[in-house]
Amino acid sequence: MGWSDSLDLAGLADLHHGFSGCTEKLSLEAGWTDRWTATWRLGHTPVVCAVRNLGEVEMARSRPVRRFSWRTGQWHRPGLEYLVSTGRHHGYESFEEELLLLVADFAAGLVEALAQPFRLCFLTPGGSVEHTPDFLLLTESGPQLVDVRPAGRIRPQDEVKFAASAEAALAAGWGYSVVTGWRDHVVSIVNSLSAARREMTDPLRLQEQLLRAVTPGMLSFGELTDRSSYPALARAHALHLLWHRRLGVEMSVPLGNGSMVRLAPGERLQGGEW
Repeated sequence: MGWSDSLDLAGLADLHHGFSGCTEKLSLEAGWTDRWTATWRLGHTPVVCAVRNLGEVEMARSRPVRRFSWRTGQWHRPGLEYLVSTGRHHGYESFEEELLLLVADFAAGLVEALAQPFRLCFLTPGGSVEHTPDFLLLTESGPQLVDVRPAGRIRPQDEVKFAASAEAALAAGWGYSVVTGWRDHVVSIVNSLSAARREMTDPLRLQEQLLRAVTPGMLSFGELTDRSSYPALARAHALHLLWHRRLGVEMSVPLGNGSMVRLAPGERLQGGEW
């Protein structure tokens, strides 16, 4: 599939594109960006703006437009996921959304993650329809609007909502995707790396040893850690370096001692010195 240090969210996810043929079910006549609206919660105050002005909203101030709910007997499982990228917890409404946050924390160049960022009101020949996208990810490469829906749960009316979200995102200059799942081994590998994602002290300078050991080329994960002065301790530091993309691991197989590891491109300093 590729190296972990070079794959972005789109490279790790199974994406749905079936909504691309639903634009004829939307009212996209001239001036539609003024007629379609988005409702945000900035502080405690709902703010309505035209889709044409989506990019002008102070997105960092927004709160979820829909509250997370916990009750006995509900089918979905909401909760909070800690993200290293932002340094705080973020809400999610299902296990699938929790995985989206975790993988985005790893791969998306994440700056901010906004759950249920706004309520989109769009027009169809049959009248107005509302949809609340699951996340707006503010990343180093620009905003990414994301809906999360397992492939078997996408209904025809969902396709229309996804198509409308894609048009609104395009008008704002954002990316848009519908994540239906993850490619082979992504969840298990990212979960393993996340165990060492938080800041670590390194008094034995094991990370430097690991980076130096892999500099000439590629090594298996087991061989790499064995070349350090304390292999058992080095395993956690190797996972930390992999999470933070200073090292890369081949993701076509489950993570194990035989997984091939490389130095991430650009990690070597000028002149080959550290």
